[in-house]
Amino acid sequence: MKALFLRDAQSGLPSAGAPMTDVQFLEREIAAWLESKERAAQIAGEEYYNGNQAITCRERRVVDASGEMHRVNRLPNNRIVDNQYAKMVDQKTNYLLGRPFSFDTGNDAAYDAALGDVFSRKTRRLLRNVAEAAYTGGKAWVYPYYGQDGALAFTAFPAHEILPFWADREHTELDAAVRLYAVTRYNDLGKADTVNKAEVYHAGGIDRFEWKKGKLIPDPDNPPGSHAVVSAGGKDAPYNWERLPLVCFKANRRETPLLLRVKCLQDALNLMLSNFANNMEEDVRNTVLVLKNYDGEDLGDFRHNLTVYGAVKVRDINGAPGGVETLTIEVNAENYKAILELLKKAIVENARGFDAKDDRLSGTPNQLNIRSMYSDIDLDANELEAEFQAAFEELLWFVNQYLANSGKGAFDVADVKVIFDRDILVNESETIDNGVKSAGILSRETIVKQHPWVSDPAEEIKRIQKEEQPDTDRAAFNASRAKQDE
Repeated sequence: MKALFLRDAQSGLPSAGAPMTDVQFLEREIAAWLESKERAAQIAGEEYYNGNQAITCRERRVVDASGEMHRVNRLPNNRIVDNQYAKMVDQKTNYLLGRPFSFDTGNDAAYDAALGDVFSRKTRRLLRNVAEAAYTGGKAWVYPYYGQDGALAFTAFPAHEILPFWADREHTELDAAVRLYAVTRYNDLGKADTVNKAEVYHAGGIDRFEWKKGKLIPDPDNPPGSHAVVSAGGKDAPYNWERLPLVCFKANRRETPLLLRVKCLQDALNLMLSNFANNMEEDVRNTVLVLKNYDGEDLGDFRHNLTVYGAVKVRDINGAPGGVETLTIEVNAENYKAILELLKKAIVENARGFDAKDDRLSGTPNQLNIRSMYSDIDLDANELEAEFQAAFEELLWFVNQYLANSGKGAFDVADVKVIFDRDILVNESETIDNGVKSAGILSRETIVKQHPWVSDPAEEIKRIQKEEQPDTDRAAFNASRAKQDE
């Protein structure tokens, strides 16, 4: 490997006279990264999305006679997850990428067709999932490569698998990267073992290792190779891309997971729901029992008799009558309801989403009310779109290289724009009425593109022109006949 990793953390310049090798440097960096808060937050973002949240590890504890806390197993211990965080991730992802994105190539039919072949439905689905991973991990990575059929393909890596080495403070130019991931391998006895693989991406290619006990060991299954991109003269001749084939899709410029905004609120919501369920199940404890002259050895016998037989024995002692009195403790459900509503509202606001049950949607909302409801999610979508536009520019460079190498044409990244179709609720009647009133002021194409029923404006315009063609032909025929009659 070339000495591409030995850089000063402050200046970003190569450090002089570094006392360690590249492999030693990488080992130290990987070890620190595995224990970093950044990677822990990336993993937590994915785990919380899948429902593996802090409440699932909750234990019921009480204070004993010595004043120490200890675990109690006989109390109700509900671990309820109301995953509002996952709802926000899905909402924000589908708001920007729920509908197919398109490319504006300036009416270059050849480029349109070429991009349509590369960005198939499978690839578009992958990029939609990349947006979801960007929200859960703060960023996600796309790796372009040549498949077995010689066509350009893409795969995605989550943030917690990639350790990047940036060449600049703005994190726009990637110097090198390490991918660390686990695979399952079966030994001669048929037992499954987990092996940690490490791939080091740099300008000279890909070096492959196994990560064992803090050391990088050359991978016996995959010797060092390179980024294969073209086949020359009909033979498989691997070459390297001129750029590192890893494209970073960021959720925001700080690369922070969405969970960091709402984790405490999500945990509080789960805790309140679980506590409420616990209080409802603690039916015996909702009533404090006052015992007088109980005919039993201890409270354990009392609980057993009350649970099994529904009765306990008492007796008179020295003329003092025995009995059982109750002190009822009421659980106010309205208090829980109010707190839960506040927490859910706070999660929506801090995640910058929108509430589909918003009061502004009651009745027949106008477009201004709808826009107001979407104002927060638009802020986040604008930032995500800006980051994704820059990432698409990098990704299209690889696409254009592939198109040129495969003889499908030479194109320039500057000639294409990515257009995202946001999935926003609209007042259809108001939008259509405004479009009708704009006839004669705006072009038909502009009006058709804004119509809420149109998914493919270009195809819709063709249909309109086809329907109008008979009227045009009839008018020309009538004009010809009139001229002949003269």
